[in-house]
Amino acid sequence: MCGAPAVKVEPGGGIAGGIEICITFPTEYVKTQLQLDEKANPPRYKGIVDCVKQTVDGHGVRGLYRGLSSLLYGSIPKAAVRFGVFEFLSNKMRDESGKLDSTRGLLCGLGAGVAEAVVVVCPMETVKVKFIHDQSSANPKYRGFFHGVREIVRTEGLRGTYQGLTATVLKQGSNQAIRFYVMTSLRNWYKGEDPNKAINPLVTGAFGAFAGAVSVFGNTPLDVIKTRMQGLEAHKYKSTLDCAVKIMKHEGPKAFYKGTVPRLGRVCMDVAIVFIIYEEVVKVLNKVWKTD
Repeated sequence: MCGAPAVKVEPGGGIAGGIEICITFPTEYVKTQLQLDEKANPPRYKGIVDCVKQTVDGHGVRGLYRGLSSLLYGSIPKAAVRFGVFEFLSNKMRDESGKLDSTRGLLCGLGAGVAEAVVVVCPMETVKVKFIHDQSSANPKYRGFFHGVREIVRTEGLRGTYQGLTATVLKQGSNQAIRFYVMTSLRNWYKGEDPNKAINPLVTGAFGAFAGAVSVFGNTPLDVIKTRMQGLEAHKYKSTLDCAVKIMKHEGPKAFYKGTVPRLGRVCMDVAIVFIIYEEVVKVLNKVWKTD
């Protein structure tokens, strides 16, 4: 990974992102439904198992993949932007020996998270949340990905795909800052005084899972706010701050951690899988595109 030009990184990140989302999407679906489920309504779901049961009973197993297309189409460019920007920034910030310390890793991760939020994640997540929310409506109106996007743009304009941008930037920026900080710290600790020491893919996966878990506990409140700001009832909120205040007022502090368990499962797998695949793909690409 060290010193690899950004052009080599983008395919690796994109391939990793596409594989990961196909494996982990049902947990993302459940997390989103639980975050959209407002206490004041009253709650539609009693918990994770009940959410899965109601979805399968009403829509079959395919119902757990509602909104997958929006994430799948977006996951490849998202991962490409994330790792591409991180490599670009980290290559500028390494010391003379080529080492990236934890603090600079955090800053590079923050930059990567903000970039992916603005370029890819916000419109992708908005479409995903609306699709999932739409399925629980009495009369679902979106017939598929392209029909849904067309309807969102027709009724709300392009701005409709950028709902919750502030919350998304805060969430993605903190996500990647935390994850890359933890990954950089663990890599540096593992390699010790030997920067060229190889890391076993299973070790990379364990590091990634831990980094993902830390990010979940660190920023799930921002994820809940983002989800509410992108749902079909986003018009109830004047701003990101207003959304946070209303959640606290009507549902209490526990509401900011709705969907933590399924998110924890998905994110740990997500980060572990992405970093393993990314590292292995980059190794191959470095051999194929090796230059003197």
